[in-house]
Amino acid sequence: MMQVRSEEPEPYGTLRKVEGCPFCDSLQQQRVVAEYGTVFAFLDKYPVTKGHHLVVTKNHVSDFFAMSDVERRDAETLLVALKKQILADDPTVKGFNVGMNCGEVAGQTIMHAHIHLIPRRAGDVDDPRGGVRGCVPGKMGY
Repeated sequence: MMQVRSEEPEPYGTLRKVEGCPFCDSLQQQRVVAEYGTVFAFLDKYPVTKGHHLVVTKNHVSDFFAMSDVERRDAETLLVALKKQILADDPTVKGFNVGMNCGEVAGQTIMHAHIHLIPRRAGDVDDPRGGVRGCVPGKMGY
């Protein structure tokens, strides 16, 4: 049987930050649109669609698998709140892609845990079937 242990993040105020990380950079804090506990959110600088947000850990951790249980729960809470706000602000949004790239070969370019919340609208692609399978060319259709 696999043993799973809960890990709590370092207390706020003793957050681990990495110099040169754009998400640890204080300038990012100026772009924050929402926060909850151990995470914050801002609009993606290079959005896939209008309203594309990133939910980022306050503590510098590499990816989803390095996030604590608390960070994952806080991220989920903030994702749900952002979804509700996006739907209230934009009735053209009919769905979402939620995802993380974990590791360079998976497409992660900033090695600080962040979750993409990408609003989707009817007709934004010809055939949306397969969704995130599109990250590997030719694998959307099945």
